[in-house]
Amino acid sequence: MQPGADTVTTFWLEMRAAAALRAARRQDALELRECEIPQFEVNRFLYHFVGAAWGWTDKLGWSDAEWRAWAEDPGLRTWIAYHRGSPAGYFELRRHGGDVETAYFGLAPAFIGRGFGGDLLTRCIECAWGWGAKRVWVHTCSLDHPAALPNYRARGMTLYHRETRPR
Repeated sequence: MQPGADTVTTFWLEMRAAAALRAARRQDALELRECEIPQFEVNRFLYHFVGAAWGWTDKLGWSDAEWRAWAEDPGLRTWIAYHRGSPAGYFELRRHGGDVETAYFGLAPAFIGRGFGGDLLTRCIECAWGWGAKRVWVHTCSLDHPAALPNYRARGMTLYHRETRPR
């Protein structure tokens, strides 16, 4: 997805049934662990570590108190993927009633292009359904990695809204 010089397009996608998931091939070299003890510093680190390359800026000015409130919210769960002991990526799921949002999802720069994205997204969606979701949704934009939108679609998510705005 190459952004226009003056606009950003945001895409909202959803999955309404667990059976719609089209799983990617499991990458045995990728270990997934849930962060069962919230530590806002970990969430902040992952946000910067993964999001810097894609211009994630909405939380850059957050205070420690704001990060703590985010990470310790009982409606938020965080998973970290590891490859050979190194953080390879992460995702955060956020509950909104019966809906579960993939709030953040991504790979660390050193792990892009190794075939981990489809498997990590598969596991992310499985975790969302395992949390009792009635619907799983996500939004991404034209500033994200070019494989992001195709990966969401390949896993069975369908586009339900698109919006283009000035940068």
